[in-house]
Amino acid sequence: MKKMKYVLVTGGVVSGLGKGVTASSIGLLLKACGLRVTSIKIDPYLNSDAGTMSPFEHGEVFVLDDGGEVDLDLGNYERFLDVKLTRDNNITTGKIYQFVLDKERRGDYLGKTVQVVPQVTDAIQEWIERVAMIPVDGKEGPADVCVIELGGTIGDIESMPFIEALGQFSYRVGSGNFCLIHVSLVPVINVVGEQKTKPTQHSVRGLRGLGLTPNILACRSTMALDENVKEKLSQFCHVSAEDIITLYDVPNIWHIPLLLRDQKAHEAIFKVLNLLGTAKEPSLKEWTTRAEICDMLHEPVRIAIVGKYTGLSDSYLSVLKALLHASVACRKKLVVDWVPASDLEDMTEIENLDAYKAAWKLLKSADGVLVPGGFGDRGVEGKILAAKYARENGVPFLGICLGMQIAVIEFARSVLGLKDANSTEFDPNTRNPCIIFMPEGSKTHMGGTMRLGSRRTYFQVMDCKSVKLYGRSFIDERHRHRYEVNPDMVTGLENAGLSFTGKDETGRRMEIIELPDHPYYIGVQFHPEFKSRPGKPSALFLGLIAAACGQLDALLQGFESQEVNCLPNKKVYQNGYATRPANIITDAMYSYCNGVHS
Repeated sequence: MKKMKYVLVTGGVVSGLGKGVTASSIGLLLKACGLRVTSIKIDPYLNSDAGTMSPFEHGEVFVLDDGGEVDLDLGNYERFLDVKLTRDNNITTGKIYQFVLDKERRGDYLGKTVQVVPQVTDAIQEWIERVAMIPVDGKEGPADVCVIELGGTIGDIESMPFIEALGQFSYRVGSGNFCLIHVSLVPVINVVGEQKTKPTQHSVRGLRGLGLTPNILACRSTMALDENVKEKLSQFCHVSAEDIITLYDVPNIWHIPLLLRDQKAHEAIFKVLNLLGTAKEPSLKEWTTRAEICDMLHEPVRIAIVGKYTGLSDSYLSVLKALLHASVACRKKLVVDWVPASDLEDMTEIENLDAYKAAWKLLKSADGVLVPGGFGDRGVEGKILAAKYARENGVPFLGICLGMQIAVIEFARSVLGLKDANSTEFDPNTRNPCIIFMPEGSKTHMGGTMRLGSRRTYFQVMDCKSVKLYGRSFIDERHRHRYEVNPDMVTGLENAGLSFTGKDETGRRMEIIELPDHPYYIGVQFHPEFKSRPGKPSALFLGLIAAACGQLDALLQGFESQEVNCLPNKKVYQNGYATRPANIITDAMYSYCNGVHS
């Protein structure tokens, strides 16, 4: 049986260098060489998963098909590799210690003293080997290569058990099966414009002192490394100059795999993993075209994201990526206007007046409005005002999770005249609870107690925009919520004109709402952004962008002309995202839209 090959990506000097994008790009490059690739992210924090962490603390919580609430880097892996991962592909200190303690309580260690070495380090290695063997691309058997990213930086105290385990692991799998790529910063001192190697030297020295030796250096810098800098790094870090890669600043992250390819990173990896002569040259034609198209786009489409966590864009990373995928498909340059939801609310304090005016100016200048998910009551009234503005002024609108719920509340207040309509999340005593707590949810424990993961939605109305965009009679999308539309209020809302076009298999859970007489007004209880891919944009995000730039009718007509409709056997969209490449909109439609030819 063939042996699994492992590529470990570590980071040094500072955090935030882009290890996740680097690991994703390495995986894509290897996949482009004909290899099957899987990924693992190691997060050294003590939390069991990312589910209870603040978006300001850690960015978004990415949700997998199996309901795993994981680090946002797994979203990068899924988007770049176009695979489906599991909750076990995200390893945390909390998960490992829980696993070890459960074994100790069962008596599996037969009375031995349980220690970091060997019990914890063995558990880490066994976890990696087990998860690496899980098929990720719908084919039988394990992948060829597993790319492992170690979060944090070398020297972090919480990373020590993982560093020790991975050092042992490199010997465990044997020579030719383990390649270490170290991502490090090479800063440029602006005063003299000199690239400084000392931080990387210290980082590599620390790594070697912990028992790991890098095979390849991936150096983050604002510009390509000078040859004399490479030679210096090679001399002091004991890495061949040809195995030192520069990851310099690029217009968009889709260029990172191309940088790696152009610098022969795949050959350096193949040399370490004894794959020279067995893997083919990388084929990245479609990826290259998409990256170049993205750079050339100039006609803007402005989308206002009305949210609570607008101070950190990573809080809505998958939403941003889904908007980008759709805007590139529509040949438009995405411009995101961040609108803090609380700034839209009535301002009585004179010092807040400027923020109030600025927020409304951004909202009213947008071509489309997106209200993403969130928790808690801060900014909710501002989100309701944004939904009201979009509904009354014919502005394309997409509400996701909480965004759908506030659209229902706004409709009940404004159209049904139920002024006190609300969610029991925000007003437990409301007389008109449009949104209620799910019966199977927990009010005492937060982690993993929501409705999570892939769930099926069945369309109830065949003549609606969401059906036409998805091209199916049912879809599978990922959920993450504790509250839902009150089924007892659905009839009244429907009679007033709000269409519940998608429901779950019981018919009691509302999944999709639409306003039939609106250019584009859709709310969904699920999170379509998690399954959007470069070249395979999410159906609903594609609809929003197309509507925002006046292309929706042409898009839907294009689908109909290709016999793409709501019949289940049509293959344009499957499981909530497009199955065709970046030319999902026909050439004729591109000409109609923008005069830009693909």
